[in-house]
Amino acid sequence: MSTHSAPHSARLAAHILLALAAASPQFPAAAIAQPAQSSTSAGQSAPNGLVVVIEDKPNVKQLDLKSLNNPYISGVALQIHWSDLEPTEGNPNWSKLDQLFVAAETSKKWVQLLIFPGFFSPSWALEGVKTEDFPLQYGPGAGTVEKLPMPWDNVYLNRWFAFVKLLSQRYGNSSAFRVIAADGPTSVSAEYSLPSKPADIAIWLNTGYTPSRYLAAWQKTFQVFAADFPNQYISLSMGAGLNINNQGKRDAAERQLVRGQVIDEAMSALGRRFALQFSNLDGFPGAGPGPRAVPFLISYNGRVVTGLQLRTSCERNSANMGAAGNPALALQKSFDIGMQPNAAGQHVNFLEVYEPDVLAADLQPVLGKEASLFK
Repeated sequence: MSTHSAPHSARLAAHILLALAAASPQFPAAAIAQPAQSSTSAGQSAPNGLVVVIEDKPNVKQLDLKSLNNPYISGVALQIHWSDLEPTEGNPNWSKLDQLFVAAETSKKWVQLLIFPGFFSPSWALEGVKTEDFPLQYGPGAGTVEKLPMPWDNVYLNRWFAFVKLLSQRYGNSSAFRVIAADGPTSVSAEYSLPSKPADIAIWLNTGYTPSRYLAAWQKTFQVFAADFPNQYISLSMGAGLNINNQGKRDAAERQLVRGQVIDEAMSALGRRFALQFSNLDGFPGAGPGPRAVPFLISYNGRVVTGLQLRTSCERNSANMGAAGNPALALQKSFDIGMQPNAAGQHVNFLEVYEPDVLAADLQPVLGKEASLFK
């Protein structure tokens, strides 16, 4: 049951029901069942199936949630900035999240929240915080120089954790709320990635970055999320460390070493509620564009809950997804790579697809075929 007050929730539900009534005609009528594979201590089943990724548009007052009508979709993952949720300290604007949860509960979809602090922290949260200027590594605005709080800065982290507490108090009991991304010592997304070009490394060396400081920040983050979200799975989107060792020297081996250490910390702190995710899946076999960590992720299938997110939309960027001019083929190739079983014959628990692909009429056969594989 949601933590919203009954009258407020009812008004939102009525509004969303009107929106849901305008379902897109290209969607087939039959829904695809997605059995759970495990559950939290509170009985929440594991995240499973195809998930639509919705990117918040800060200048638009409401979310566009028509993709939740697609019966091939089991869950919805919202990407949204902390600065857009809490522009004033202690006074969050919950309107979009309220809308999301009512729509998810109405359409019987589960929710993953991907809230980005780091570069997208509100200005008040950076007062008195150690920051450095870095260009955004990827995504909207890539290359734009912004202030990044140091991942281990306690003032920054404590302000972020205070918001996380408010979030858990408002939505922690929602039946739809299945997954929360563990964020905090992050930068441009939910991935544990930091600016890492040669010029960036020079800045990190001057700021006192060490793997130990970075890992300590993640250890605290996992402890906070485990305590504040006892009813949810807690996802970690794979990244890596920096090429710097604990002696403050450049060391290329540290990047992948820290990748594994952060995962080990998460597994230790979160246990069966840990969901490991990689958010850069595309349709290029072998060593294609971008990091190729899919086999690494797949090796965890069955050991923990695992998930993959497409790198971008196949409908809009088919050339970057493995099949220029053919979005359906790009999507199928991406799915084929992501759904490869590991040595034990187990595949990932969930696959995340961007909203344009879920809405595209020409991609419905591919979505339907893939949804049927989650059993």
